[in-house]
Amino acid sequence: MHPHLAADLAALPDLLEATREQAAAFLDGLAEAPVVPAGPTPEPRPLPARGTGLQDALADFAARWQPGLSASAGPRYLGFVTGGVTPAALAGDWLTAAADQNSMSSLDATGQHLERETVGWLRTLFGLSDAHEGALVSGATMSNTVGLAIAREWLGERRGISPAEDGTAALGPVRVLSGAAHSSVAKALSLLGLGRSALVTVPTLPGREAVDPAALERALRDADGPCVIVANAGTVNTVDFDDLRALAALRDRYDCWLHIDAAFGAFAALSPHHAHLVDGLDLADSLCVDLHKWLNVPYDSAVQFTRRRDLQARVFQNAAAYLGSLGDTPDLVHLTPENSRRLRALATWFTLRAYGREGHRDIVDRCAEGARTLGAAVASLDGLELLSPVRLNVVCFTLARSATAERLAALADALATEVFLTPTVHAGRPALRAAFSNWRTTAEDVQRIVTALERAVHNLPADGPTRP
Repeated sequence: MHPHLAADLAALPDLLEATREQAAAFLDGLAEAPVVPAGPTPEPRPLPARGTGLQDALADFAARWQPGLSASAGPRYLGFVTGGVTPAALAGDWLTAAADQNSMSSLDATGQHLERETVGWLRTLFGLSDAHEGALVSGATMSNTVGLAIAREWLGERRGISPAEDGTAALGPVRVLSGAAHSSVAKALSLLGLGRSALVTVPTLPGREAVDPAALERALRDADGPCVIVANAGTVNTVDFDDLRALAALRDRYDCWLHIDAAFGAFAALSPHHAHLVDGLDLADSLCVDLHKWLNVPYDSAVQFTRRRDLQARVFQNAAAYLGSLGDTPDLVHLTPENSRRLRALATWFTLRAYGREGHRDIVDRCAEGARTLGAAVASLDGLELLSPVRLNVVCFTLARSATAERLAALADALATEVFLTPTVHAGRPALRAAFSNWRTTAEDVQRIVTALERAVHNLPADGPTRP
């Protein structure tokens, strides 16, 4: 054994303690750290021919790279839809690395049994029936991709072929209908060989991002045979929700596949105040939910559900004697694109076991309250304009005057050390989004964000370019 490996193995308890202390110090500083630190990126160095052991690597990381890391796990990182990591999820993730399991096969099955229990807990959390079976994947993009791959096989079944066996060329043209599909849907269609042009945007309701059911029905009447409907349970700009029951009725009437993208909107099911938004979620043929968003587990983790596990296994089966069973209960290796992956279910198992439905409902309700408070402040603040009602956990707003992309970028830059927001375009207008999904965010954090907004808007030049 290499001497540095041998030395690190002998000193592993002490080195892990040093790592724990470094991690704890980083986490303890999140509340006051710059949300997006300013400063130059370290110059890259060549690979060392001779390493100097873990202790030196920890010190080098702390000196060169850690100071530039954002506080994305902290309470005022409101960009994208980014959760933090609950204490239980962090413990689960550390144990995941320690155990280093690739539990995709019944030949070494404990990990996949744990994942099945975890998926069952998630099914209960979101109010789904036992007809939905699921597996964990890396994120919402992969969850949407898996769901649409199953939909592709269903379309082939309707036409008497199997795209998994015969290729997508045998399928012919495909239409995927949606009102405001997330960009990952087009990416998935490209990856699946269906093509981005298969996505047909259907008109939405006036002033909404929710699809107009009457317009969708007209598109279905015009379609040449079965097609796929992609419904939204929480759009990224305004957290708008399609009428899931109305879309399921159209699915039944026109013999379509209903995929619901509920990446973070599914968590509305946890809150008595918002559960009506996801009425009909269980009617999906396939369903996407992201876990490293509002469940607050580490990247990368999401879950996909479907009613057609048989079609899923037909798409993803990997026939090899050493890979395990493809029977009534297929091994995980036959259900997703990956043959190998870490036991990503463990962090989710830990946070669900530690805090239960009640604890995670509290996170959802506090985030929704924070969004409502910020939305009300934006609506009342001279110089800002709220672009949509705050339905759940996202505040979408713009400058009331001269709202160019450049000026909004300058506003976001001015805020960056105190709060991180991401740019968007809503109804043709450049805007900013604040997405509340972190378990650490408090009412005090919201007030700090409001104060920072007031100051930044006041100091923003009246008009003209503000960024070089």
